[in-house]
Amino acid sequence: MEYDLIVIGAGPGGYVAAIRAGQTGLKTAIVEKADLGGMCLNWGCIPTKALLESAKKLQVVKNAAEFGVDGIDVKKLSFNWDKAVKRTQRIVKRLTKGVEFLLKKNGVDIIKGTASINMDKSVSVENMLLKTKSIIIATGSKPAPLDLKIPAEVVQEVEDLLKMEVMPENPVVYGNGPHAVELAQFFLMAGKKVTLITEDKRLIPEADEFLSDYALGSFKKSKMNLFVNYMIRGYEDGHLLVEMVEENIGKDEERFIEKIPCDKFVNAAARMAVVPVSARNLERDHGYLKVNDRLKTSADDIYAVGDVNGRSIFAHAASAQGIHVVNQLNGIRQDSLFDMEKFPINIYTHPEMAQIGLTEAQVKLLGTAYKVSEFPLSANGKAQTEGNTEGMVRMISDRKYGEVLGVQIVAPNATDMIAEASAIMQMEGTIHDVARTIHAHPTISEVFLEAGFDAFDQAIHK
Repeated sequence: MEYDLIVIGAGPGGYVAAIRAGQTGLKTAIVEKADLGGMCLNWGCIPTKALLESAKKLQVVKNAAEFGVDGIDVKKLSFNWDKAVKRTQRIVKRLTKGVEFLLKKNGVDIIKGTASINMDKSVSVENMLLKTKSIIIATGSKPAPLDLKIPAEVVQEVEDLLKMEVMPENPVVYGNGPHAVELAQFFLMAGKKVTLITEDKRLIPEADEFLSDYALGSFKKSKMNLFVNYMIRGYEDGHLLVEMVEENIGKDEERFIEKIPCDKFVNAAARMAVVPVSARNLERDHGYLKVNDRLKTSADDIYAVGDVNGRSIFAHAASAQGIHVVNQLNGIRQDSLFDMEKFPINIYTHPEMAQIGLTEAQVKLLGTAYKVSEFPLSANGKAQTEGNTEGMVRMISDRKYGEVLGVQIVAPNATDMIAEASAIMQMEGTIHDVARTIHAHPTISEVFLEAGFDAFDQAIHK
């Protein structure tokens, strides 16, 4: 078989690239050894968000009396893990079937098996030899395996989370970043005594320090058991042994081991690239496949998109990278570079958090004169009617021209609201553009309008 393009890996980076390639007339095949949809659809983005929504609904019902709903005995409420998992699996099945339909609709050949890239850049899958003009590697990433001397039956890999028969009473989530904090808050909202442990000093290193600190403060208020900047020393009699990272222990302080109840240890550690064995001769950068700003690897006609290239862990970035490569293969904007600056970071905590553009620390490093303006949800009419007043919009703008450089949001629907900031920044919009944009009343989105006005000290309701 001969193809114009072979895509290895059917996650959001791979299947979107393959569909787009099929739409543009490229003869395309996609190779996947496991399930279509990859990590995102099968055990990452979609399943975890579905479980979070189930846990959020429990919290809504618990607080229903505040809204005038009588007759609910809060003491009888509980989280049904089995039903939540079955609902999640139904959603996953529907979406993965949809991906399969779209691939076939656009003439993409789906090949099951493990792909091997040959020296002549042909691809072998089981007993098949496939010739191609170009290859996209989209094999993703997964949490790094741990060597922490914890019994295997206690360790719970995230990819097998839905296979748990019952929920643990004392889960410990290990790691930081969006996936770790989301899982920890899920267990908390589901009524479990969860502990979150990270060796890092920050909960969400990739986020603006403001958001990371906000999450830390919010988790502390919710009584989550937090061990930030702690290392794991072992496991003993159903307890995890932890100790503060050595550099933070004073000279005269005793080394102190703390014991944490732990019936499941959820590995949400930093991810490592899943690189095909046959692609290991390609140049690497900290374990990821090294690519240039056109997403090409060290070999001609071989590209890498998504987690495997280490530029972003987010599905929407992987999809955009896949489309970018296919456009190049079709001669569309061949000289354009892939810009990661204007890609949203979404964090599905409660309330949600999101950001786009430069962080305040990055703006300071550039030496640009800037202003931070913000507006709280507590002053927003719709937020008050919904009972969701925790959060704000925070906008960083250039003092000289007023250009919006970065936005951070904490709000129940922050991951949707960030799209407005994305549109503003794609057009190099200014705070004046934001303030001139009419927002319907009452809506949560009015906080953007107010933050725009606040940038030149004229917020209406502040």
